[in-house]
Amino acid sequence: MIIPAYNSMPELTACVTSAMEQTLGLDKIEIIAIDDGSTDGTGAELDRLARACPALRVVHQANSGGAGGPRNTGLDLATGDYVFFLDSDDYLGPDALRRMVAMADENGTDVVLGKMVSVGGRAVPTAAFRHNQPRTDVFSSDAYRTLGCWKLFRRSLIERLHLRFPPYRNCEDKPFTAAAYLNADGISVVADYDCYYVRNRRSGENLTLTAAALTHRMDGTRLCFQTVARYVEPGPRRDRIMRRHVEWELCGPLRALLPQENEQQARERFYPEFRSWALSYVTDGVFQQLSPPDRLLIHLLRADRYDDVMAVARNRKEDAGRGYLVDKGRVYWCHPYFRDPAKAVPDVCFDATDRLPVRTELAEAAWHGDGGVLRLSGHAYIEHVATAEPDTQLIVRRRGLAHPDIRLPVTARTRADLPGEGRYARAGFEVDVDLRTVAGGQPLGLGVWDLVLDVRAQGVSRTVRLRRTATGGDGSGTAPPERALGGRAAGQGQVLVRPFFTPHGGFSLHVRQAESALGRACRVTRTAWDPTARGQLIVSGFLTGQATSRPGAMTLRAEDTSGSVYEVPVRCSPDEDRDRILFTARLPVRRLRPGQWTIALRRQNEQAAVPPLDAVTGTHWFRARRLGRPYYATPLTRGREEVLVLRVAPVRLGAALRRRLGPRAVRRERRSHR
Repeated sequence: MIIPAYNSMPELTACVTSAMEQTLGLDKIEIIAIDDGSTDGTGAELDRLARACPALRVVHQANSGGAGGPRNTGLDLATGDYVFFLDSDDYLGPDALRRMVAMADENGTDVVLGKMVSVGGRAVPTAAFRHNQPRTDVFSSDAYRTLGCWKLFRRSLIERLHLRFPPYRNCEDKPFTAAAYLNADGISVVADYDCYYVRNRRSGENLTLTAAALTHRMDGTRLCFQTVARYVEPGPRRDRIMRRHVEWELCGPLRALLPQENEQQARERFYPEFRSWALSYVTDGVFQQLSPPDRLLIHLLRADRYDDVMAVARNRKEDAGRGYLVDKGRVYWCHPYFRDPAKAVPDVCFDATDRLPVRTELAEAAWHGDGGVLRLSGHAYIEHVATAEPDTQLIVRRRGLAHPDIRLPVTARTRADLPGEGRYARAGFEVDVDLRTVAGGQPLGLGVWDLVLDVRAQGVSRTVRLRRTATGGDGSGTAPPERALGGRAAGQGQVLVRPFFTPHGGFSLHVRQAESALGRACRVTRTAWDPTARGQLIVSGFLTGQATSRPGAMTLRAEDTSGSVYEVPVRCSPDEDRDRILFTARLPVRRLRPGQWTIALRRQNEQAAVPPLDAVTGTHWFRARRLGRPYYATPLTRGREEVLVLRVAPVRLGAALRRRLGPRAVRRERRSHR
């Protein structure tokens, strides 16, 4: 653990003590605290704490002017497998390091984010910490929203990249963390424990406050853009990452800080660099993802309209409340430049249609009558769009597997209790969903189905999850009870529907088959890839009860979303030591065509699910008849349904090469072929 410290009293004591009291144990921790030329007794306090803690090593050095210098000193001295940066203003939860190290060890990840907590009102990111994530990356999570270095890093990653902090007073940690993120072999998130407590100093001397001017930010921002361009190839993935820097490091400071500079500095020093970033890094893909205020700034920067940029920045608060105009199914921000012939700014710069909040609430979800009709009611509206012509639809959408959306019209209801002085009076809705016939006269298929609203008014359409804002945590006690809908076909038993709320309030349906006699008797104990035959899945377990006296002919069945079936026989043998029948089957997954395949055991008209046991990960093989092209199979998650689903597909050779060699190696390979 590395703790940079400069004039950090009195917060320093609690900071270091929190490191010394970690449940991981001092025998597994080295604490390196660097006194960066303090004059307030910080150095003496570190020496005092070190005398009682052999794991604490104190280094005294001349002041470097920022936190990067002492962190680099700590990196040069560190010897552990992991590095954690702890600022001297902050402190750790007692079990933080143990949980983060365990997460990295169990999942082989290079970076671990521990949940951050605000102390005294200092802002902290929250989006990345909605739930634990054992293994993810910056392209499929919100991890990139937090670029502070208060994370657990695998030290081999830092040394492989030769990462060190640049000598800046502000934004010095963002390029460091960005480079680590973009080269990491997986990222983990610990969200179920308060790991890192962030606070402001009583003296108000935090560097983020004392070095907030543009002169302290520009170098770090420039390096952020350069880091992303260095490690991520152009395309949608780079656009996703660049958007964060355009919003937070370009548009935010330009709007809030540039007008505070004197005219010469603003025009000659800072504005040209802001403009160069807009020209170099804001692609059309990034531009489309921005909010209207940011799009307007980027357009004016690209057009080199300095006076308009400054006017827009200075008037940002007044212009934010100017309202919206609905025109031909689009919603536009009524900024003074909107459709002003003298300004000639394209409408796209003001288009807010996809950015407006959608307000929904599921007020009631209950079974209606004795059959399979589920009655739903509540309200839904798009902010700033009056509901004079509502045409909202309910969408029933299959989770995880490809299936056409099922769309149902809803009945509009008048609501007098919503804000907006009558603007949203027709935002109420009610719909009866007959789950026995909803799918074109047929019941819903097995699996998890999410309910979505296509909220429409005045030709404007926005699609959002149907949700309840307040549920009982996991939805227990708030959703209607499970209900049987009858059999799907002769001999296949009953179908059960269980409505539930997700942890974030989304309303979903779990459709499953009632457990058959085979399901009650069958216990799968192993699912694994055969080490002697690539692409072959082994499923084994045992049968108990009456099934041992009449096991019958069993098969292991794979069925894809189009209804294609591939089956292999199951071999059964008596267990001499116990009253049960052992079974084993080998499914050559390599023979399956590309698609999503559900794996189950079958006997006559009965079926038992094969669960997605932890031992099954991804595998790959080569198909000789396809010119040696590699294929892979990987398990998919299907919400709350405990059944193994495998995706079979050809390996994308370009993506595989980038993962293996890294972005820099791929660019060298491309240059060598030019």
